[in-house]
Amino acid sequence: MQNNKLPTIKEIAKKLNVSVSTVSRALHDHPSIGLVTTMRVHKVAKELGYEVNKSAIYFKERKTYTIGVIIPSLAEPFFSSALCGVEDFAGQFNYNVIIGQSLDSFEREQRIVENMKDHRVDGILVSLTKETSTYEHFDNLKKYNIPIVFFDRVPQKKDIHFVSCNLHSGMLQAISRFVDAGHKKIGLINGPAKMAATLQRLEIYFKCLKENNLPINYDIIASTTLSKEDNVKAIKKLIDQEEIPTAVMVFNDYVLLDCIATVKAAGLEVNKDISFISFANLPIWEYMDTRPLASIEQFSYKQASIATDFLFKLIDANNKGESTEIDYLQQIIDSEIVNY
Repeated sequence: MQNNKLPTIKEIAKKLNVSVSTVSRALHDHPSIGLVTTMRVHKVAKELGYEVNKSAIYFKERKTYTIGVIIPSLAEPFFSSALCGVEDFAGQFNYNVIIGQSLDSFEREQRIVENMKDHRVDGILVSLTKETSTYEHFDNLKKYNIPIVFFDRVPQKKDIHFVSCNLHSGMLQAISRFVDAGHKKIGLINGPAKMAATLQRLEIYFKCLKENNLPINYDIIASTTLSKEDNVKAIKKLIDQEEIPTAVMVFNDYVLLDCIATVKAAGLEVNKDISFISFANLPIWEYMDTRPLASIEQFSYKQASIATDFLFKLIDANNKGESTEIDYLQQIIDSEIVNY
């Protein structure tokens, strides 16, 4: 009858006629065990199909060699690219990555944080939901020594570790592009009110208009919750004006896709009757006939890679018993306009 039980260290020790402690050290390549013995132990372990007890390693080392990543949606190429940045960096340290999709739900984000805490991840990377405005669920992780690094969508707090993108550089280039093309009536479709990025875009939009001596017209400023219905409603507000804006800054490329469809359905021609520049620089534009004038690159892969580097530095500091709250790791990357 076949034995379906997993082999143990004791079985390896018995077969090699050595102590259990010798086998344990050899499996972890401890320098106190000779090379020949270590090779024999690994060989027998492989023959028997022995697997390392990860729970036992955690109990001993207080590390699971796992990090968590919480993003709004894997369906968005921006966050898929960011995840590649995380995986590529974490893989260098033989770390596993647990992924949680908040789907832009604050309650779901809270549950994911709790689940990752229960799984004792060594650290968490987070890009916030559009609904997140309080951060107690993250602050609660401090007592468990689970460090957090935010990226892209970050809290409006100073005492955090984060990587984000400087929107001003790209947006200034965008407004300048519109102005150089002769546009004077430049509208804005902004994002959800609770998102820090929404406030940033609005402030930069006002500043850029002022720098170019252009008037602020609140009739051509709209906002969206990022749903398709709201995206359509926002662009309709602008094109239903008696004098429609000839150029519009759009919150991101996903919103812009709905804007383009709505504008075309209204009989307007993109880049003739109305021009667009948005954020995210989706790869899809390369394959489309109707494109924006430009899109602003926010470097999702780079943001996530740097954030993961920060997280590993914090995990290492935890392992050494050092404080992770004295010098906060923070980096802001300049955005760049990509013309089409």
